[in-house]
Amino acid sequence: MKFSTKAIRAGQSADKSTGATIVPIYQTSTFTQDEIGVFKGFEYTRTGNPTRSALEECLAAVENGKYGLAFASGQAASTAALSILKPGDHVVTADGLYGGTYRLFEQIYSQLGISFTYVDGTNLTEFEEAIKPETKLIWIETPTNPLLKLSDISGISKIAKSNNVLLAVDNTFATPYFQQPLDLGADIVVHSTTKYISGHSDVLGGAVIVKDNDLYEKIKFYQNATGAVQSPFDSWLTLRGLKTLAVRMKQHEKNAQLIARALSDHSQVLSVSYPGLSNHPQHELAKQQMKGFGGMISFFIKGGFEEANNFAKNLKIVSLAESLGGVESLVCYPTAMSHASIPKEEREKRGITDNLIRLSVGIEDIEDLLIDLDQALNSINKVKTLI
Repeated sequence: MKFSTKAIRAGQSADKSTGATIVPIYQTSTFTQDEIGVFKGFEYTRTGNPTRSALEECLAAVENGKYGLAFASGQAASTAALSILKPGDHVVTADGLYGGTYRLFEQIYSQLGISFTYVDGTNLTEFEEAIKPETKLIWIETPTNPLLKLSDISGISKIAKSNNVLLAVDNTFATPYFQQPLDLGADIVVHSTTKYISGHSDVLGGAVIVKDNDLYEKIKFYQNATGAVQSPFDSWLTLRGLKTLAVRMKQHEKNAQLIARALSDHSQVLSVSYPGLSNHPQHELAKQQMKGFGGMISFFIKGGFEEANNFAKNLKIVSLAESLGGVESLVCYPTAMSHASIPKEEREKRGITDNLIRLSVGIEDIEDLLIDLDQALNSINKVKTLI
């Protein structure tokens, strides 16, 4: 099956007992057994639930994986992926990370005896040189949050395999519609399904997708043992969103391409980062490993916090809010929102400065979005003058 068909059909055959075309919400905590040890595939919803199983099968299919595991949030999914590590292990990771992932590494797992080395995610040599005898995992986001830098998944995979190290890729920004890391050599794919996969800003969720049986058994055990599973209702909402991922991503990208070009020409904008622009440093890599460039844009405005705040306050259609990947356009101020958990000095070293804006381009009418962004940018100096 092709991608769009998988998203609508994988794991979603008609209900055997009723013929329901859409997977029902099995809103139950437990399942009645015919006798001791004799049951119909499900015992307890923490361990397994038919609605969640349908989602997990579909997630595996769209990522060209063998196994999918659904979690209560993206962070729960990341934690599950890291559960394969033990004290004394070492992780090599790119320095472009979501703030919550950095916090998870530095404030949780570092305290458990796991060490992390941060490298330039665009430099294959740095990955190679950072590997130690105790290295067990390489972790990357590509494109990164929020600066939209790309890492060469195939190149890093070769380095990982030659050193007997696993590669995990956070594929949240690209989505499986535009990028499938398992096909490029990754061992583990992680998603915040809260974002593009569910696509409507109405549910929290996360996912881990793998091909390897042993990896699946380890992460599945952790999922059941710790219990941070996605609820039946949230699984159903995510599955419903996943059905339209392909058509949504086409429009997200179409709008983002036009907005990225318009922002590049705006007098109040210093620079724009979008993989679909020919001046993006990894534009050619994006064309090689992605089927499209996505709906995320980051740009630097002239000024600092005051100008950024004036811009955000003057938006009429686009919302200032945490998160991304919904049908509605959202702007985020990374220094105070998505990356606030990273110390200021470290943020600035990574290029996350007070004039950085992250834009999740929605699927509204492009003319309305362009007009809104333009008037909000033009209002920056006017508002400052009035003050």
